Amino acid sequence: MSCEVYMHGQVLGTHSFLLKGEFLQPDEYSEIKAKYFLPGGETGTAATVLASLGVNVKIDGTHIGTEVAPLLKEFYKDKSVDLSSLYFDPDYEGLMDYVVISGLVRSPMGVFQSLYEPGAKRRWSMPKEEDIAECTVAGIDPYFIEATQATVELCVKHKKPYVTIDSRHDSYIHQNCAINVVSKECTGSPEYKDKSIEEIYKLLTDTTNGLVIITNGSKDMIYGRKGQPMKKMKPFTVEVKSTLGAGDTYKAGCIYGLLHGMTDDEIVRFASACSAIAISRFPLPLNPPTMEEIKAMLDK
Repeated sequence: MSCEVYMHGQVLGTHSFLLKGEFLQPDEYSEIKAKYFLPGGETGTAATVLASLGVNVKIDGTHIGTEVAPLLKEFYKDKSVDLSSLYFDPDYEGLMDYVVISGLVRSPMGVFQSLYEPGAKRRWSMPKEEDIAECTVAGIDPYFIEATQATVELCVKHKKPYVTIDSRHDSYIHQNCAINVVSKECTGSPEYKDKSIEEIYKLLTDTTNGLVIITNGSKDMIYGRKGQPMKKMKPFTVEVKSTLGAGDTYKAGCIYGLLHGMTDDEIVRFASACSAIAISRFPLPLNPPTMEEIKAMLDK
């Protein structure tokens, strides 16, 4: 299978719990409406969405183990997602998270911080140069330190445009990106929290030749490039069932737009449609957006 898109980043198993009523309250009982164990992570979810749109994808990054590997192999066996570069560790269950969801509110839990503790075993892989050399475009999560840096350097070496997320203006990954999608999780960080959105936009666009997109939930998306005034676009309005995977689906939409040569305006609108469809359903991996649904959304 040829690889149109290569992605390096978080691939894990997500235990999700959709509540029947309001979000969790201390010392109060909550009824679970539905629960699933499905592929997740920024890269895992984006790969699922891209496969639904007919894209051939190869993923790498997080090590998979005894719990996560069988899940991934069974889920992707009939999809255009190549798992062959993922490293299987027989002494590791694999990275998993647990997410409680109620409409617009969700609370993820996991052991991600333990990956970076002093003396912790590295639980991610270095990229394989041949994977990047053979792809058309890439997606890179910014979480894996030396592996992330190596992935970016290989994309630069082989002239492969890539999409990243929540990468700081002074980072190598941002400076060389084709698209950086920045969420309120990033703009609210200590680096930016005392700056206006105009100041953040200028910092980000001045330090890359790529497209910068700043998302903020249901509020206007802000986007543009170096030397351009800020553009704004209102997200599509839908009834929200679960926000789990919304940002990952937006990233997938940007990758698809980059792969197919869309303009900046088209990319932002296409990605927004993908994300809107994603939040209108649960669970997302079993119901990823289809091209027919996206076209219908765009035609509204």
